[in-house]
Amino acid sequence: MFSTFFSPLEQFEVVPLFSIYLGFMDVSITNELLIYLVLMFLLSTYIFSCLSPVDSTFNIVPTTWQLLIETISKVVSSIVIDNINFKDGQPYIPLIFSIFFFTASLNVIGLVPYSFTLTSHLIVTFALALFLFIGINIICVRHHGIEIFSLFLPSGTGVLLGLLLVPIELISYIFKPISLSIRLFANMMAGHTLLKVIAGFGWTLMGCSGVLFLLFQVPFFILIPLMCLELGVALIQSFVFSVLISIYLNEAIHLH
Repeated sequence: MFSTFFSPLEQFEVVPLFSIYLGFMDVSITNELLIYLVLMFLLSTYIFSCLSPVDSTFNIVPTTWQLLIETISKVVSSIVIDNINFKDGQPYIPLIFSIFFFTASLNVIGLVPYSFTLTSHLIVTFALALFLFIGINIICVRHHGIEIFSLFLPSGTGVLLGLLLVPIELISYIFKPISLSIRLFANMMAGHTLLKVIAGFGWTLMGCSGVLFLLFQVPFFILIPLMCLELGVALIQSFVFSVLISIYLNEAIHLH
């Protein structure tokens, strides 16, 4: 029990806070759900405050939050324009903005002590990637109909080459949401595990005596740049996630 409590993977454990059962269904309130509800409450509170009649427009002198939102909007707009184009990609800017802001919030909130990183669970990232992938395919069918199958067989391909190329393209296409979810999950889990290992090492040194006690400050000094690095990784992974979704949207719209 003692070793399990100090395990670096303990931070990823889903713990029920309030056990609730409806027949055979377990709808307990867990730490994962609590962090998600808190995040949604904070985001919705900010959105509704921006849309309130008292202050329905942006300030002439930007506030910190307004500057942050405008910066994210510029980044998202450049992502969409670079990977699709302005005309076809403009309707999807709100979608990419929501994806970037949502994944970045989930990644960053996990750096708060005693918090929980939802994106460190594969089921969360896979569900997000899968639903986006299904939506992209619906967009592709609405734009091109049955021509969606040309994604797996480029024009001008011979019959023999097509027999080899179609299965490869089909497998790579199906694995897109899997690779998308694993990339985000693996980076978040690896970074947070490293932070916990170093913090646990410093905590262990504090319980020692003599010279080892004096060395406990070394791991904590290492944690400071690592926290900054992990913050950068959290934002970069959200950026990469948004870029890949934009690339998939471009393929769905233009069939290439």
